[in-house]
Amino acid sequence: MNDAATDPTARTGQIERALLVVVLVAFGALTIVALAVDGLTGFGDAITFNWAAFQIYVDLVIAAVVIAVWIYRDARRRGVNPWPWIVGTAIAGMFAPLVYLLVRRAD
Repeated sequence: MNDAATDPTARTGQIERALLVVVLVAFGALTIVALAVDGLTGFGDAITFNWAAFQIYVDLVIAAVVIAVWIYRDARRRGVNPWPWIVGTAIAGMFAPLVYLLVRRAD
C-alpha cells in the first residue's frame, strides 16, 4: 500500500500544490504593490506606454484565452461548470486559473 510519503505521484502532487500556492501568494503580493504604487490607472498607463508594452499586453490576453479554452475543456471533462473559472479569468486574470489548478481534483 502506497501512502503520500512513499508514493512518488502523491509527492509530486504535493510539490505542485506547494509551488502553485507560492506563485499565487507572490503574484498576489506583486498585484497589491502595483495597485498601492500606481493604482488602477497604472495598469492602463502600462499597456499604452509604447508599442512594446502593448505587444506584451496582447500576448498576455492571447495566453489567457488559451488557458480559458484549456479550463473549459478540462472542467467539462471533469463534470465541473467551467464558466465561473472563465469569467474569473476575464475579470481577475491569472488568479482564477491558479486557483482552478489548486482546487481541481486530481485524475
